[in-house]
Amino acid sequence: MNISTIINQLEQLAPISLQESYDNSGLLVGDRSINVAAALLCVDSTEEVIDEAIERNCGLVIAHHPIIFSGMKSLTGKNYMERTLLKAIKNDIAIYAIHTNLDNVKNGVNKKMAEKIGLQNVQILNPKKGNLVKLVFFCPVKVSEKIKTALFEIGGGAIGEYDCCSFSIEGKGSFRAGEHANPHVGKRGEIHVEKENRIELIFPDYLQAELLRALKTNHPYEEVAFDIYRLENKWAEVGSGMVGELAEPMGTIEFLDSLKVNLGTDCVRHTKEVKEKVKRIAICGGSGSFLLNSAIAQSADVFITGDYKYHQFFDADGKIVIADVGHFESEQHTPELIQEYLQEKIPNFATYLSEVNTNPINYR
Repeated sequence: MNISTIINQLEQLAPISLQESYDNSGLLVGDRSINVAAALLCVDSTEEVIDEAIERNCGLVIAHHPIIFSGMKSLTGKNYMERTLLKAIKNDIAIYAIHTNLDNVKNGVNKKMAEKIGLQNVQILNPKKGNLVKLVFFCPVKVSEKIKTALFEIGGGAIGEYDCCSFSIEGKGSFRAGEHANPHVGKRGEIHVEKENRIELIFPDYLQAELLRALKTNHPYEEVAFDIYRLENKWAEVGSGMVGELAEPMGTIEFLDSLKVNLGTDCVRHTKEVKEKVKRIAICGGSGSFLLNSAIAQSADVFITGDYKYHQFFDADGKIVIADVGHFESEQHTPELIQEYLQEKIPNFATYLSEVNTNPINYR
């Protein structure tokens, strides 16, 4: 399977443009034009994982965490990162990272975590804004449906659980073609008036180039009139964390104990009980302390994440239970999520879950 085909599928699930500014998701090592027999899926790409990829004949490693986060000035093998990269390069192993962009999508890391815990009616805890755009264009009435259909097929006009959403109003457009123009309607040098529709639809900004290509391809005019507006609306499909509900209320301690089994963690650090029973649960895979106020605002009884520091636990302030299950533990099911997705989209491509435990933290 060509690496570019695999990447295209992964970026349908989690577009690169949705990663955080500090992140480094994408193809980190390798040539996207080559073919590979299989992919190895992991949380972290380490030397042991590359060894496993070599043994299993996997020409591609798909990791959640990028092994390269900051600039490199040399590649000499002086640390684990450089040794991993050198081993991957020497053995023609490509490394792809799918990190905060997978954290930020509705069907990503937090959705898998919610499934493991048993949450229902889940929604994004802190939706992002600034990623939605409105396209407004003008076209002859008779081609309106053709153009809208082309834009809908790409993903334009999707709002929450609805698609093919648009607004249109009929009016009159006027123009005069110059002597070197080749007008679809009207004559050179004469003012022409045409019945046209003004059509509006919303789309995520990463689709802009593709949508404009489709608009211009399907529009009959030489010069297409359109406007693009960036919206301040929050996008319910993209953002940080997730919140949902248990099927039935559970005792606080009973629920915290259940996390050890459901999330596969040896330790849950938590603040004191606030309620005898809990039902509404907020979560964030990885480091999520920045979402505490959002969890409280969403009336969550418990906020589950990782990497909490000592003084941050005081911020619960008797309003919520903070439960730190560990960074790795909250994200360790991400390779399973990626495998399920790729098996659905590319069923004839082999994927393997790494058997290497890359968690750098041990408990006694």
